[in-house]
Amino acid sequence: MKQRFVGAPAATGIFILFAVFFCAVGVHAQAVAVAEIDGVVTDATGNVVPGAKVIATETDKQLIRETTSDGVGRFILSNLPVGPYRLEVKSQGFKDYRQTGIILGVGQTTEIPVQLTVGALTESVEVVANASMVETKDSAIGQVMDTRKVVDLPLNGRNLTQLLTLTGGGTTTPAGDLTGSKNIQGSNGSGTFSVAGGQANGTNFLLDGGDNNDSFSNVNMPIPFPDAVEEFNVQTNALQAQYGLHPGAVVNIVTKSGSNALHGDLFEFLRNYQLNARPKGLVQPSGSVVQPSRDSLKRSQYGGTAGGKIIRDKLFFFAGYQQTTQRSNPSNNTAHVPTALTAVGNFSVEDAATTAGGCQSKAIVLKDPKTGLQFPGNTIPSTYAFDTAGMKLLNTYIPQSTDPCGVFLYAYPLNNPDWQIIGRVDYIKSDKHDIYARYYIYNYTALTLFDGKNALTTGSPGNKDETNTITLGDTYTLSPTSVNSFHATFNRRADNRGVSPNMFGPSSLGITGFQENMPNTYMQLTVSNYFNVACGTCAPGYFNINNYQLSDDYQMTKGKHQLSFGFDFRKEQFNSLNNQQSNGQWSFSGSATGDALADVELGKTGGLTDGNALSDYMRQTIFAAYAQDTWRVTPHLTINAGLRWEPAQP
Repeated sequence: MKQRFVGAPAATGIFILFAVFFCAVGVHAQAVAVAEIDGVVTDATGNVVPGAKVIATETDKQLIRETTSDGVGRFILSNLPVGPYRLEVKSQGFKDYRQTGIILGVGQTTEIPVQLTVGALTESVEVVANASMVETKDSAIGQVMDTRKVVDLPLNGRNLTQLLTLTGGGTTTPAGDLTGSKNIQGSNGSGTFSVAGGQANGTNFLLDGGDNNDSFSNVNMPIPFPDAVEEFNVQTNALQAQYGLHPGAVVNIVTKSGSNALHGDLFEFLRNYQLNARPKGLVQPSGSVVQPSRDSLKRSQYGGTAGGKIIRDKLFFFAGYQQTTQRSNPSNNTAHVPTALTAVGNFSVEDAATTAGGCQSKAIVLKDPKTGLQFPGNTIPSTYAFDTAGMKLLNTYIPQSTDPCGVFLYAYPLNNPDWQIIGRVDYIKSDKHDIYARYYIYNYTALTLFDGKNALTTGSPGNKDETNTITLGDTYTLSPTSVNSFHATFNRRADNRGVSPNMFGPSSLGITGFQENMPNTYMQLTVSNYFNVACGTCAPGYFNINNYQLSDDYQMTKGKHQLSFGFDFRKEQFNSLNNQQSNGQWSFSGSATGDALADVELGKTGGLTDGNALSDYMRQTIFAAYAQDTWRVTPHLTINAGLRWEPAQP
């Protein structure tokens, strides 16, 4: 398992991050997952037109970027936010050129050839057409999912990571130990995906240009629900030097922003088994038809979004909320528990003792652990010393079965809710300077059910998961041929795991000698061929991550070269406490009497693992820098060369 780690208290970290951000704004910086417009300005005869003024306007917010064509008529407008654009080109002695219908996708370069016509400045030529999205700069293979695809495609749980399986070479992979009770769960939880043969945890996730990876096992942090996402882009290989830390694909997600026009929606996505078609009946050998039952899932995902202007052409907002609730009949689990006879030590009934396959075919030989001889009638004498703790466990927390084999059915609750909120503000300070801030929170609860009586229901871990992510960005155009972008990101993933608060521990059964600082609300116990109490991943604990990131990207155009330089600095923290062994892991195997349940009644453990709480407080500092050159040798040949320095510092 590859691991990265980071840290500081959350509140202090956020305060420091804001301070760093506003200082950075003063020196002109900032970034987001962006797009680019390239092109060559020519006249009607095909000759290049140098010195032409090129203006790109994002029509929803009236964000304006300007540049001029160079000596060979070429222009580049980089670090453009995604969205709809209008392109205008002006030059002395030519009619103004205007093209609308340009839609920029995240991480894409759009090539737009501009041909000017001789005429007066008061005249103009207007083109209404979608720009070609053929990639002419980046050698990486990528695919963009726009808003319509993001919202309309049927995604299980409305989790956008499912879109990875629709890209070239993308597929889900076995989770192994990469995801589980120590990661974020729920409808928008972490997953494992392989892109173009990459590792299951080798994909780099970026949200609005900031890091969106769970540094514990390098899977994804939660991604906002589809109605809050503008675009979703996957680059599979031949990545630029700008990207590092992960050897596989890069997933760029851009959230929606506000505009001058008010827009929003209300939604509910409903799954109800009563609306499903009945499965086809199964014909039996007798000719009768058995109708299979439908599933019992009732899931509702509802919420809404809203975006608009605070100050026209200057300040914009966007906000969204989604809630997920679900109900279903849980599937039955089978355990073997004491009957009225075995609960008092009477194992004389031939079919009373149980195995994993049900009743034994013949009576067991119940031995006296002191002498090794068989108990008369396979019954523990009433005068024999029964274990106080073992009998309290069976009489207080384990139900009895009326089934002669001791079979008992039980189930775990499946109604685990989650909710998420996203908010974003965009500020266009000037034609050269724009700023944004985005905050996203995801909350998931895995419910536990223990009524204080039936300990069989303690085998499912409870979780209270929450992630908080904030990204601050600033883009500043220093000149018509150079632009600088900076962003600061803070991610916190809190995973608090445990059992029901009314769970019992060793001292509840009268067992002493365990850690005084461990709450008496947990113990793990296995009775072979009978039942389990709690589980290894049910133990109380926390697994928290704090990630801090500062990065800067500078781009400049010089002749046929587009040069890029940048750095990526991260402080990572992993804090965990796991009480898996603090109150003991107990096992009863039948090694003393020949039957595991009888071993419990006499207090004869087959094994006990006891230890301190397992804690990790890991820190890691990551620094990377890169330089890259996109050299357009000819109109039909582009060479990408880059170098990234990223030393490993455990």
